[in-house]
Amino acid sequence: MNQKNSLGLDSCFMDLKDPLELFKIWMTEAEKKEIRDATALSLATTSKTGQPDVRMVLLKGFDSKGFVFYTNLNSSKSNDLKENPKAAMCFHWKSFNRQIRILGDITQVEDKKADMYFDSRPYGSKISAWASEQSKPMIQRSEFLKKIENLKEKYKDQKNIPRPPHWSGWCLKPSSIEFWLHKDNRNHERLRYNKIASEWKKEILYP
Repeated sequence: MNQKNSLGLDSCFMDLKDPLELFKIWMTEAEKKEIRDATALSLATTSKTGQPDVRMVLLKGFDSKGFVFYTNLNSSKSNDLKENPKAAMCFHWKSFNRQIRILGDITQVEDKKADMYFDSRPYGSKISAWASEQSKPMIQRSEFLKKIENLKEKYKDQKNIPRPPHWSGWCLKPSSIEFWLHKDNRNHERLRYNKIASEWKKEILYP
């Protein structure tokens, strides 16, 4: 019989006051067990007119301030976030039957932090960040490929490429984090943390 935590849930939910500690533990396990990229998440945004949109991005860091990803600041997702700085994230790790959903407010990361991450990227990714007018239409793909070649000529020093002014990161500060565990017969287990004032409050949910 599986061990249970104090709320009667599977022991993988543990008994932690801070959901970020539990997220770190689950992410570490996901990085070992998930067949694909454990940092892949669906990011949902909403425009000022109320139109929702969703796409996959990669988590590039998390701490007490929130969850960080990087993108073109003129992309559809960034334009949504400028108009309505709220978002939802969902990690689904099918390889070991777990999921995490996160809600919260979003702010742009500091330039220094964006610079540091951009410097860590491969040369080709840096060039693409300069070349891509993300989400904009193009007549032929050759336009993009030509821009890449031109930029490689411009930035021959692979260790000295500045971060584009239109490229940075966003940080989601969580107000709600839900942990989900698959169970047979749809008897899933769910634990949600809600931020009330400066404290996290736990509740279990029906599947």
